Amino acid sequence: MRLSSIGKNMQPSISTIMIPAPPDGSTGMPADVLIVEDDPIIAIDFEDRLLGFGVRSVRTVGSVAQALASIAARAPDFALLDVELGREKSFAVADRLAAAQIPFVFVTGYGAEDRIAPEFKTRPRLQKPCSSEALEAALRLRGA
Repeated sequence: MRLSSIGKNMQPSISTIMIPAPPDGSTGMPADVLIVEDDPIIAIDFEDRLLGFGVRSVRTVGSVAQALASIAARAPDFALLDVELGREKSFAVADRLAAAQIPFVFVTGYGAEDRIAPEFKTRPRLQKPCSSEALEAALRLRGA
């Protein structure tokens, strides 16, 4: 980033600030993240940001069937689940992840509480569009 691009009263964005790595050499991020998102533009945005945070492997699927197959083939360390995938909802994927004790966060463009199944009301969620800071915090907390 060139200093000339920063105005006198502007601070550099968080993406230009160097954050020291943890002492163990890890990034503090999950190594493998599964994105379950049916909108390709949103999926690409999430993937780019996750890789920028230091996630080593990002897999993207757009349906419940693809997500379940991906989890069966190789369990992720963390997952981002869009609640509504076209005409289906991602709760079967959430069930599988919860049973395997794999942390996940719901991502939804809808703020209404009634869109989340009752058994998942206490699960963390991100509102679309979400900031990079909120996304990074969700990964660091691992959906706790």
